[in-house]
Amino acid sequence: MQETEGNKILVHLRSGSEKLLREIYTDNREKFLNFARKYQLSEDDNIDIYQDAYVIFYDNVMQGKLTELNSSVSTYLFSIGKYLIFDRMRKNKKTVGSHFPMEVVGKADVSLEELSLGAEELSAEQKLLQKYFATLGTQCKELLNLFYYRGFTIQEIVESGGYNNENVVKAAKSRCMKTLKERIKADAD
Repeated sequence: MQETEGNKILVHLRSGSEKLLREIYTDNREKFLNFARKYQLSEDDNIDIYQDAYVIFYDNVMQGKLTELNSSVSTYLFSIGKYLIFDRMRKNKKTVGSHFPMEVVGKADVSLEELSLGAEELSAEQKLLQKYFATLGTQCKELLNLFYYRGFTIQEIVESGGYNNENVVKAAKSRCMKTLKERIKADAD
């Protein structure tokens, strides 16, 4: 493991540093709430989402699921929070309109394999899927993540601002799935 500032923080957290734990919570809370307000959820929702993101981060550290940080702790927390915001918006039937600057959303995303929320041991098929999902391009990963993992409809993906129309989303999803299936099948052969 590379000895970066983020990785030193992980070591200190795993050793039980309550002071550092409080510091991370406090240092990132207001920044996250300012970020989350752009999505026009209630302030209570934003606070709940931050606390959930923080708990997921801490659980991932303590359970050994997060052993190395390739970004700052803030970036990791914001990435978890972004996914939780999108889940809340989907449940509330809200979408991110085309007026929203999507470049803010795409910065330093947490990959699907990093955002483990307490899954048990993976099956052989799940391991293959995880392995080859990681080899896909960023756009394919985001599209498949939105559709299959996060449950967005084709229309919601179009409205998120990344695509021109439903046919473009369907074609891109089909190409991404074909690539993923081919890579998995090639591994089995």
